[in-house]
Amino acid sequence: MGAAGALLLVISGPSGVGKDTVLATLRKRHSKDDRHFVTTVTTRRPRQRERPGVDYHFLDMARFEQLRDSGALLEWANNHGNWYGTPRDQVMEALAGGRDAICKLDVKGARAIRALAPSAVTIFVKPPSREILLARLLKRGAETAEEIARRTRDADNELAMEPLYDHVVVNHEGGVDRTARTIDRIIADEHTRHPERRVAL
Repeated sequence: MGAAGALLLVISGPSGVGKDTVLATLRKRHSKDDRHFVTTVTTRRPRQRERPGVDYHFLDMARFEQLRDSGALLEWANNHGNWYGTPRDQVMEALAGGRDAICKLDVKGARAIRALAPSAVTIFVKPPSREILLARLLKRGAETAEEIARRTRDADNELAMEPLYDHVVVNHEGGVDRTARTIDRIIADEHTRHPERRVAL
């Protein structure tokens, strides 16, 4: 059980919408005293400029399975052949210490956390338009028609999940600071409206 007022926040949205950039901006705006940004574990290889232990905890499959099977992950999912999971200890320690626990998850992970903790606050970050999102995805370097079709299909499925979230924020081109400020206001409002909320996991 978390301390009174501490929030479990889920920030998600379709691939390519800019979640990592938004979260990096949110980190700069707040100290570690009131928020903990949960670091996801994954079996995929690090990408260029990703920092192990900061952007992700990069694990081999054996270690990931050990965490999953021992109950150390709140949720886990396979995305395009790689496994991702949310460490339970990071979330529990943050909430017990009265700090908000902020998780970056895809739509499947957000659904799993909401089922586990109905009092979690979910925020969906969306693009200004479907066309802009698809342009961002294609810019990443998909090379085959099959890959392009999969990306388009996945984006459409993710955008369709928007109505299931508590809050929706549009991440405009070049507007990441505005997006972060909007999320900050949402968090402040949730604290004001539910000062005694406790998250049970």
